[in-house]
Amino acid sequence: MIYDRQNKTISAERLMLRLFETSDATEVTKLCNNYNIYKNTLYLPYPYVITDALSWIENHVSNFNDNRSYEFAVTDKITGKLYGAIALSNNQKFNHGEIAFWIGEEFWGSGYATEASHSILKFAFIEKQLHKVYARHFNSNPASGRVLHKIGMRKEGVLREHVMKENRYEDLVYYGILKNEM
Repeated sequence: MIYDRQNKTISAERLMLRLFETSDATEVTKLCNNYNIYKNTLYLPYPYVITDALSWIENHVSNFNDNRSYEFAVTDKITGKLYGAIALSNNQKFNHGEIAFWIGEEFWGSGYATEASHSILKFAFIEKQLHKVYARHFNSNPASGRVLHKIGMRKEGVLREHVMKENRYEDLVYYGILKNEM
């Protein structure tokens, strides 16, 4: 993982994590307007339209500059093709952050979520000096749990029937890792 402070990019083995640009909105809409992504995410609307993408992207730079959250486009290091997104929140009061990600369905199973998550974890601990990073996923989405396990996070617990998605309650599974466990 190589972080370029000036350009706000993270370079990984196959991926380049960079800030989203307004020009990404069409591709974000294409990738996110997918029921299988919607059903595995907490806040993504469905159907997903261009105005959703534009309003989502609009505050990324100010959030980044104010150290509130860091939203990165997950792209191919060589071609620049957009695969998905990964974010890290920054709770400065408690010195911890949450990782959240989505990858376009056509790119599932390629290891992009794992590579991006591993890179953002290093960014969190090395660049942002966070003490802890956590993540959560629906119990009905074990693939995300496998990604979190692969990057060294430990399952910390389950909040049973904690959120409602499509008129049914979902368990949220929490994972976490401390800086000294990296």
